[in-house]
Amino acid sequence: MNACVITPMTANDLDWVCAEEACLHAHPWTRRNFEDALAAGNDAWVMHAGGEALAYAVVLRVLDEAHLLDIGVSLRAQGRGYGRQLLDWIAHFARDQGAVAFFLEVRVSNAIALALYERSGFSEIGRRRGYYPAVEGREDAIVMRRDL
Repeated sequence: MNACVITPMTANDLDWVCAEEACLHAHPWTRRNFEDALAAGNDAWVMHAGGEALAYAVVLRVLDEAHLLDIGVSLRAQGRGYGRQLLDWIAHFARDQGAVAFFLEVRVSNAIALALYERSGFSEIGRRRGYYPAVEGREDAIVMRRDL
């Protein structure tokens, strides 16, 4: 794995981020969702290695909590530890900013993400029924927490 650089997401990143988001998620965020997140001042990051963008994340921080709103690792970079590295970096950043807990939701059907989150120190703390849109109806979310 190449050495990574994590930089704040800007409007200049959105073409790449939106293209990746569309490849990675059945119900992707729209460009407007990302623009709104940036305008709201949410923490948004892009991970690069070898001069190539590989991953991105958007995090909402409120008081002493960080909440992962969206994350994606490019298909060509998956399975090489970049997702875990990005999550760990965000956790350290959030802790340095005063957060004591890191939360996220994940689809119950997303076994790969669930395994990543568990390896990254997240534990299930609850469920949100019908949280995500699905091909047929709605899908539950697992709510996870990591102490910082």
